[in-house]
Order: sequence, then structure tokens, then C-alpha cells
Amino acid sequence: MTDTPPTTPRPFDRPQGLDSPIVPKIIKLASRLNVAVYRATGGRIGGKWRVGSAFPRGVPVCLVTTRGRKSGLPRTLPLLFLRDGDRVVLVASQGGLPKNPLWYRNLQADPQVTVQIRSSVRRMLARTAEPAERAVLWPRLVAMYADFDQYQAWTDRQIPVVICEPAP
Repeated sequence: MTDTPPTTPRPFDRPQGLDSPIVPKIIKLASRLNVAVYRATGGRIGGKWRVGSAFPRGVPVCLVTTRGRKSGLPRTLPLLFLRDGDRVVLVASQGGLPKNPLWYRNLQADPQVTVQIRSSVRRMLARTAEPAERAVLWPRLVAMYADFDQYQAWTDRQIPVVICEPAP
């Protein structure tokens, strides 16, 4: 009989509970609720994320609307964001899952998005940050929400940073 030491999760292992099939359903429902409340209150409610490293101070949330690449229908979701002058910076982390989120794939197909911050709605063009831009923005994003670094450790893909610029 061989004694094997108990396995302990490494700090960069994704918690098993997050891979449960119910998690995406909960996230989808919570996102829909967040969008409805955010719109109804102009972002006064639902405009801050206070989970994980964002507790208790909160991190700003915006609403991003993309066009479904297959359906052509508008898709709106709440996302954490960083202001960078007149630009809005987003992170396609999807909690460190192995694949990029659908909203990111939608904006790759059609970069025209609408971004709502509080009650202000703007048409913008979204693009993936170039490596040099990402290198500058990533530390700022992690300073805003430290969990982004954890999400990056949980996946083999490089998490895309998205820059939304005012549409002409």
C-alpha cells in the first residue's frame, strides 16, 4: 500500500464549484436582473460590483450591448469597466473559463457597441487591445479588481482586454 499525500489545490487552480453546470444559468439570470435594475435606476442600483476583491468599496459596472453574430439581435450585459479618458476598457475574463465569452466573440464580428455608464448611453467601436496597450492597461485593471489576476492564472488563454472608443 502506497501512502500518497492528500492533494491540496494550488492557488492558481480554478475552484471546482465554478465549473458546475448551474453556474452559467445563475450568472445569466443575475445578469438579466442587473441589466433591468441598472436601466430602471440609471445605474444607481447595479452600478457597482462588490464581490471578491471588490468588497466592500465596489468596482464600476457599465452595460454593453453587442449584436449577436448569429441572431443579429442586441445582447446587453453588465461588465466591469475602467475609464481611460474618453475610452472604456473592458476585460473578457469570463471568470477564467477556458473560452472567451460570447459577448467578446460578438464584438469581434461587429465592433459597433453601445455602452451605458449610469444614465449616459454612447455608441462606441470596440477593439482588442494591442499587446503594448494591454501591458499598460492590465496592471491598472488588476489594481481596480485584483481578481482579474486570479482569473488569468486559472486559464491558458490570454484574457483579452477590450478598448471601446467613441464612434465617429
